Amino acid sequence: MKESDIRKYAALMKELELTGLEITENNQVVRLERAVSAGAIEQVTVRQPAAPAESPAGLSKEEPAADYISVTSPIVGVFYAAPAENADAYVSIGSPVKKGDVLCVIEAMKLMNEIAAEETGVISQICVTNGQVVEYGTELFRIARR
Repeated sequence: MKESDIRKYAALMKELELTGLEITENNQVVRLERAVSAGAIEQVTVRQPAAPAESPAGLSKEEPAADYISVTSPIVGVFYAAPAENADAYVSIGSPVKKGDVLCVIEAMKLMNEIAAEETGVISQICVTNGQVVEYGTELFRIARR
């Protein structure tokens, strides 16, 4: 989905005073969420379902689950590990996280986008540095499954 489409949906959400919207397009699921307080940071989550692996006979088979969850950037922007310059980072290696916990912020076109954990676990790796420009799909974190 194009960034311009996401911006149109975000504007529509604001106009209709919606707090969440999920759109499925081209085998991608885009979920927009926003807090109801004024000046709140908006959150964008993009999920792409994994295609099942094909066996030689053409039947799908289950792949063993990885021992970690990879959190990737849903947008192009600047990665920030903390909410402000002199503030503590949202998470560090070894931090336990629950589904919905904020992991970082990505600034795109002067908008701060919170990136939240989609599953519960423990931060096992931080793959980027503070202030680094990230692209769509860049791995940000690895969360060890509990």
